[in-house]
Amino acid sequence: MKKKSVIVGGTIAIDNVKTPSAEASNLLGGSAAYASLATSFYHDSVNLVGIIGHDYPQEHLDMLSSHGVNLAGVERSDSASFTWSGEYMENMNDRETHAVALNVLEGWEVKVPSEISESQIVVLANMSPENQLQMLEGCESAERYVIADTMDLWIAIATEKLHEVLEKIDLLVINESEAREFAQTSNLVLAGERLLAKGPEHVIIKLGEFGAMLFAKGGEVFRCPAWPLREVADPTGAGDSFLGGMAGYLASLDSVAFSFDDLRQAMVRGTVAASYTCEAFSTQKLQSIERADLDARMEKLKAISTW
Repeated sequence: MKKKSVIVGGTIAIDNVKTPSAEASNLLGGSAAYASLATSFYHDSVNLVGIIGHDYPQEHLDMLSSHGVNLAGVERSDSASFTWSGEYMENMNDRETHAVALNVLEGWEVKVPSEISESQIVVLANMSPENQLQMLEGCESAERYVIADTMDLWIAIATEKLHEVLEKIDLLVINESEAREFAQTSNLVLAGERLLAKGPEHVIIKLGEFGAMLFAKGGEVFRCPAWPLREVADPTGAGDSFLGGMAGYLASLDSVAFSFDDLRQAMVRGTVAASYTCEAFSTQKLQSIERADLDARMEKLKAISTW
């Protein structure tokens, strides 16, 4: 099999974030931005697909490029960029959205450039199910592996299209509250099973500071712990970094027929990438580290979570 490449589609945003101890504005945000950066630590062929406005900070694009992320699939618009402003509560789990300006996302139709359309690892980061389906339509590799994320908004307002997405993917990644809502049960084991019945071969339910759970149609279950952080500076994008770290590791393997153990190993890489994301605003910590830092933390995580 020829060397694999990864294509990551989703939002690219400008974020303004406030926490109980600090605040920052004009930050790099968006599901695909975080995911593509995390992917780049584990694989050197990463293609970003998204849309930005005339006001998007060049420094953010330069940073992604410096990490090897190919921006050929990033569409430029004369409109303003997608912007999110929010505030985290004292526990750093709950947050309040103060403002969302969709701007360039209004009416956006995903276009996948032909030169990256045959990427074998397809990451549908959080965006509308309609956009996810458009991206899948533009990905032409006959031998591919598709990972998708989603959020409560799409579960509420676009459930029919979301079910279409689930029938076309291999792995669904979803957070705990969304899994309960989508599967209509408070029991996460039942939620995992019900989500598997909607189409994907595997489902991962993210549990925030408590790690993540992997479910397979064969009945296998794996629980991955999170890295214990003394302080969380900004959890924005942690789930997207988890997604990207997983995708990058899977792309480094020899095929796209991934085993349950391959996914277990990928989860650990994603978990470590997510932990660095939480240590500073936006991608500021993640973009400052090297692959060796991720590997060292992974070994420490293994030491504290096995017996």
